[in-house]
Amino acid sequence: MLTIRAKEREAVLQSLRAGVVPRSGQYLVQVGRHKEIEALVADVDRIADGGSSFRVVVGEYGAGKTFFLNQVRAVALEKKLVAAYADLNPDRRLQASGGQARSLYSELMKNLATRSRPEGGGLSAVVEKFITNVLEEAQETGEKPENVIARKCAHLTEMVNGYDFASVITAYWRGYDQGNEQLKLDAVRWLRGEFSTRTDARAALGVRNIVEDAHLYDQLKLMAAFVRLAGYSGLLVGLDEMVNLYKLANTQARNANYEQVLRILNDVHQGSVEGLGFILGCTPDSLLDTRRGIYSYQALQSRLAENSFAKNGMVDYNHPVLRLTALTPEDFYMLLEKIRHVYASGDASKYLLPDEGIAAFMEHCAKRIGEAYFRTPRTTITAYVNLLSVLEQYPDTSWQSMLDKVEVVKDEGGAADLVVESATATEGSDEFAEFKL
Repeated sequence: MLTIRAKEREAVLQSLRAGVVPRSGQYLVQVGRHKEIEALVADVDRIADGGSSFRVVVGEYGAGKTFFLNQVRAVALEKKLVAAYADLNPDRRLQASGGQARSLYSELMKNLATRSRPEGGGLSAVVEKFITNVLEEAQETGEKPENVIARKCAHLTEMVNGYDFASVITAYWRGYDQGNEQLKLDAVRWLRGEFSTRTDARAALGVRNIVEDAHLYDQLKLMAAFVRLAGYSGLLVGLDEMVNLYKLANTQARNANYEQVLRILNDVHQGSVEGLGFILGCTPDSLLDTRRGIYSYQALQSRLAENSFAKNGMVDYNHPVLRLTALTPEDFYMLLEKIRHVYASGDASKYLLPDEGIAAFMEHCAKRIGEAYFRTPRTTITAYVNLLSVLEQYPDTSWQSMLDKVEVVKDEGGAADLVVESATATEGSDEFAEFKL
């Protein structure tokens, strides 16, 4: 295996230790779920061919939903798609009247990623690429750049907010041509949905409308059409933490958000949009609960109902709802091997734990926690990284003694913690490590 760069190593280990998904270096720890990935790769290909896609990815807390969504995002970028991702929260929703939907759109645009800008912040790069293409075409045809922009954006004006969208792109060109950085900045601000009043937008750009709560989905359709004009294959929109809609106390607010999900689903299945895909991450309860979940909205329940023929271990990977299967013990062993390899920076001679140590760690987790240790791997992985950290800092401590002193402690809520104490440590000292499980 190749040596792992220090930057990637730290990014992966810090994220895993914190229980979050690393933004880079995911390929270093990817294991299992090949069928699910193949299904989403097919969706990405469909979007790139001018089609559309809608998926709901379902998994328990800590089961790897966010990691899976980020894997699909990486595939989309490799296929020359633009990817926009955001987490829903109380201040970011699909439908609202207090700015929450506009906030969600702004977050999506802030996180807009391209192959050259995988970390996000790619909106300016998309606009710049469009302008570059316009200039090349203008040189070939002898037209003025503004005429090429008007011709290319003509069909955008037929969409909701499309006329103002095209005007903003033209304003960006003027800023580009005149060296007016403020005009370019204002144009990008409008595209990100950062103008809060129409008066400010009109003063800065001469447009009458701004991105408002009611425009979120329409604006995403506009952006999908625009990125294709810029030379990309399409737009993939990822929305994680859909459980926050499930948590909304107000029934009317929940139903309004589910109605937006239904609108998106209907458009995708009817072929009303091109080059646009959605992938939503949610928990089983936030989908299946008929009182507050997505299934509480009857129209969505009928469209997302399980395939009754997919039984006895059979899975319909073409269904809109994709349930993440649990990692097998073999997959989990391979994952721990890869984490060990990352921790050693790719140098097998620096492994802190032998193969039998990984097997012993898994056996211990199985005895103390049960099968949940690989069904929801987040906390177990955090514990494993913490174990490697202690072994690195105290090389004279044997891994056997570390595992021998592991105890399961439950807090008041019943959550289990693995408390691992080295042979020389005392509780409260720097040598005492607590592994959250």
